[in-house]
Amino acid sequence: MDPSPEWEKSQVDADIPFRASAHHQHHTWAGTYHSFPELYIQPHSTKEIQKIVNLAQRCRRRLVVVGCGHSPSDLTCTSSWMVNLDRFKRILKIDFRSNVVVMQSGIRLHDLITQLRVLQLAMPNLGSIDNQSIAGAIATATHGSSTRHGILSQSVLALKIMLADGSEWSCSADEHADLFRAALVSLGAIGIITEVSFQAVPAYKLQWSQSLHPLEDIIAEWEKDLWTQTEFTRIWWLPYKRKVIKWEADKTDCQVRPPPLNRWTGALGFHTYHILLYLSTWIPRILPALERFTLSVQYGFKDDGDCATAVQEGPAALLMNCLYSQFVNEWAIPLQKGPEALTRLSAWIHGDEQTARIPYALDGHYVHAPIEVRVTDTSTNPGPRPYLDNTVPNGPTLYLNATLYRPYNADPPCRQRYYEAFEWLMRELGGRPHWAKNFSTVTKKDFQDMYPQLKEWLRVRDQVDPKGIFVGDWHRRHILPDDEGKAMLASEERMIRTEPAKGGGLNWFGQLLPKPLKPESSEENFDLLQGPEWQALFSKGA
Repeated sequence: MDPSPEWEKSQVDADIPFRASAHHQHHTWAGTYHSFPELYIQPHSTKEIQKIVNLAQRCRRRLVVVGCGHSPSDLTCTSSWMVNLDRFKRILKIDFRSNVVVMQSGIRLHDLITQLRVLQLAMPNLGSIDNQSIAGAIATATHGSSTRHGILSQSVLALKIMLADGSEWSCSADEHADLFRAALVSLGAIGIITEVSFQAVPAYKLQWSQSLHPLEDIIAEWEKDLWTQTEFTRIWWLPYKRKVIKWEADKTDCQVRPPPLNRWTGALGFHTYHILLYLSTWIPRILPALERFTLSVQYGFKDDGDCATAVQEGPAALLMNCLYSQFVNEWAIPLQKGPEALTRLSAWIHGDEQTARIPYALDGHYVHAPIEVRVTDTSTNPGPRPYLDNTVPNGPTLYLNATLYRPYNADPPCRQRYYEAFEWLMRELGGRPHWAKNFSTVTKKDFQDMYPQLKEWLRVRDQVDPKGIFVGDWHRRHILPDDEGKAMLASEERMIRTEPAKGGGLNWFGQLLPKPLKPESSEENFDLLQGPEWQALFSKGA
């Protein structure tokens, strides 16, 4: 029998709090998955995190660290122990000469942005939302949209991480570089990141404009200066109208000028659009007309060249409203493949099979708009590249995000066929899926082919967590080697079933190996390399 958590809690560091509660229901932000962890734990200190890890190894429990649950996949689902770091969120140190900020890993990005603003500092780049914790954003290769910036972890200079034996290790480009490269995109399977050293920049404002253009004009501009004319650029593609909204921004010293508003920008537009999207789940053929409604009402655009401008604080300008529950299927492809991707996907959506050359028939399906298009460039970064970085290593990367809304948690009928076609095209163009999104047809063999350095990530992962305290069903399905008839790792969790959840989405249930590999007592040591042997493992550089 595994030791009782209650008994073990009284035996391990009894003077250190163990802030756990039962009966917690976890769900992704989009409500796509729900799970019911045995314990939900919110530590306040490094010692409390260490106690959690030590108890998990002695009680043979899996640990899952979760922030806002913004990934719509089941990556963060568990029936074991869930750790939330919302109470572990202090800024620890600031070097105003270098603008390096050291923080606890649970801080949410919106809190970090607020505290940096008081210090006249800012994050150099940001994705579309700021709800994630800094550790969660790093773990899944979060990115913004600029050819002058890479993924968010490019600004991370050093980490501290709690490993499965309860030891806390520092890592950087110069110290334990292999561990650093594995932890920069860890997918939650390396350990618990406890501390982040981050390169901030002086606070800035952005002057931005967004304007309406024909798709063919954007494609013609692609190889000129579409992505380099300003520091930040992103586009939203409206496939039925064959139009594109281009958003571009540069730093400025101008006074703040809020974005233009209309009566549809607030609650009226939000709820009207939501109701119409829900109606489209029953009558999909209204989606092209709904796209025109969105363009006119939400953006206020009617004709090519229509434009809106504003000046905002940098982070505020980079954020966008995700509106409703959604599936998101985002892929990274070489930037130069963008015109082909848009042309062929547009042809597929319009039923032009000859131009699309995608072996999946449209079959009367209609898709949602807009399709988000963003860029990054990590190829000029002199720092160590994460083993699981999904960007192009030798040039700019284009991201295509095929979003499907779930109005009132109703799944759109086009999802399976649309994502089959979209993913097939992305793979043919040399793409890699975003780790935190809803890819559905990618196999383990695909990931092995896409990531030549996956073996290095697995090597580090196996060394630091041989019993699988941080391993779940998502990891085994996608990137961990097949069992080949062997028993799964001692603390690894497998999904045993899903079932429809009340109100939409899926309830997720998992379990560990039904019987321990061998009897374990609470006095046994956790069998991991320590001390000088660790130094030998990570002595070589990146």
